[in-house]
Amino acid sequence: MAAGKIRLKDVAERAGVAVNTASTILNHRPNSWASKKTEERVFTAAKELGYRPNRAAVALRSGSFQTIGLLVADLENPYFTHFSRVFGNQIAAKGYDLVIESWQTDLEQEKKSLEDFVHRNVDGIVAFVSNLDEHREFLEHQAKLGFPFVVLTMPGAGKSPVDAVMPDFSTGLQGVAERLYELGHRSFTFLAARSVGQRMGGRPSFFQKIIGEFDGAKVEVVESGPQIEEAREVGRRILERVERPTAIVALNDLTAIGVMRAAKDLGLGVPEDLSVVGIDGIPLGEQLSVSLSTIAQPHKEMAAKAAEFLIDRIEGGGSDLSKEAIFETNFIERESIAPPA
Repeated sequence: MAAGKIRLKDVAERAGVAVNTASTILNHRPNSWASKKTEERVFTAAKELGYRPNRAAVALRSGSFQTIGLLVADLENPYFTHFSRVFGNQIAAKGYDLVIESWQTDLEQEKKSLEDFVHRNVDGIVAFVSNLDEHREFLEHQAKLGFPFVVLTMPGAGKSPVDAVMPDFSTGLQGVAERLYELGHRSFTFLAARSVGQRMGGRPSFFQKIIGEFDGAKVEVVESGPQIEEAREVGRRILERVERPTAIVALNDLTAIGVMRAAKDLGLGVPEDLSVVGIDGIPLGEQLSVSLSTIAQPHKEMAAKAAEFLIDRIEGGGSDLSKEAIFETNFIERESIAPPA
């Protein structure tokens, strides 16, 4: 018999138990009166036959798919693949599977993905959203429905209608600005990579505000697309100027790597001719031939809090009011910065 055709009845017959007993054991129900030896026979029979429970049928009986959805911006960005792995490990320890979708750094696709994902066979969703206020009406609706939802995003104009996990980039950006200024840098560029249709966000303006408080320092904000090749091209144009900046801070580590490549294209050394800083703290950044200085987010802690918030909602332990958790970021100095030439 093909593995795909194996039924619960077949497992029960192989193990020599009633169908209800096999179901109780395989679904780890607490009302099982079976002995350890009987449980071992049932699990062995299921393994030998290649039995896999019908997830939809299990959900109808239990009211749960035991599956969580994770919506990210871009799976080509190592930050999101790293977060997905960390988050997936954490929910697996709680007995949940993970389904991942990407909105491909496009605001319209982001809206569509959010609306479509709630109709998938998932018990709840954790979603990276580009802008909280852009999706406020949709999120308010999900909160009214009681659908478990957690967002990872920057603060909006008001409190999030659903549970939210937020990085605070002010501490990290302050640390970067102070260190680069201390090294002697006075001419800065902030490379603001943003998705199609996305707003600029608060990081560039906050960095401008910090630099504006330093005597003799200036900063310009230059926009770029979110892909590494787009950042490389924009970085090349910035560095071809006669008066080029001595330090570039990029919106994320991926685009910072694009800037480093642009410098190499033009025969410039990092950090001899240009200091580069990214944001996110992806593990890859430390392994580059010139390790990348970065503003690191506490990935594990943020993933753990998102999992905690969501599973509380799924399992009925969450309060009616939405909860927020804000995590400080930390500047990590590596080989990609030095005093200006």
